[in-house]
Amino acid sequence: MNSFDKRKKFTKKKYCKFCANAELVIDYKNIDVIRQYISDVGKIEPARITGNCAKHQRRLTNEIKRARQMALIPFVIE
Repeated sequence: MNSFDKRKKFTKKKYCKFCANAELVIDYKNIDVIRQYISDVGKIEPARITGNCAKHQRRLTNEIKRARQMALIPFVIE
């Protein structure tokens, strides 16, 4: 047996916060929500890390890009 077969990872199942809570709105003006999904460098966090479903990840990405164009959040964080 391989050493990888012996070890099992028990990780908590990630869930989409937007599916669980319908009151959360993805909007480019809602900067507090958007900042949670941007890394320290300024990149958009992938869905496998945040746990978002594909539908909400696409919507979030578009709203982050829109907020960057409106100069509400920076493109690069220094």
